[in-house]
Amino acid sequence: MTKRTSSKYKLDRRMGENIWGRPKSPVNKREYGPGQHGQRRKGKVSDYGIQLRAKQKLKGYYGDITEKQFKKNYTEASRMKGDTGQNLIGLLERRLDAVVYRAKFAPTIFSARQIVSHGHIYVNGVKCNIASRLVKVGDEITLGKKAREMALVMEAQSLAERDIPDYVAPDGAAKVTYVRVPTLDEVPYPVKMEPNLVVEFYSR
Repeated sequence: MTKRTSSKYKLDRRMGENIWGRPKSPVNKREYGPGQHGQRRKGKVSDYGIQLRAKQKLKGYYGDITEKQFKKNYTEASRMKGDTGQNLIGLLERRLDAVVYRAKFAPTIFSARQIVSHGHIYVNGVKCNIASRLVKVGDEITLGKKAREMALVMEAQSLAERDIPDYVAPDGAAKVTYVRVPTLDEVPYPVKMEPNLVVEFYSR
């Protein structure tokens, strides 16, 4: 597991958007970028810059996964039939840590990855600690008994700021079934994601 070393909210401020839709995000108060030059007037962004920003935003949303992992997902998406951008979103939403986050077992994508890596998640009754594992349609994801008492998990389940999407079907408070791979418009992103620009970035 790779740990995000820089401040999570710096990404919000660099993008000028509340990427995870969190009430605590500094973007809600300060819309300019981080650092001493954050308030400088922004120049015109090139096509490459727009594509790079779209990639950084999408990559950052999923817990700032490594460039190697993200590019691997893109390569896989480009090999699949259909629209590469939609395929990429489908692959990212099939990651185990993303499903744990969608199921409201964790308050943030970062804590979702931590819960998985600490062995608190079971896939079809078998413990799994690999956050990047791709969940299949019909798989059951269950929260371990110890984790159900964790303050972090209880906080996540009481969050009013997001709901469990239709493609993750809850069965009680500690179990969900992955019903289907979602399309871009089904994924509850708090900000606009543009996977088509990510495709353009990698296919330059």
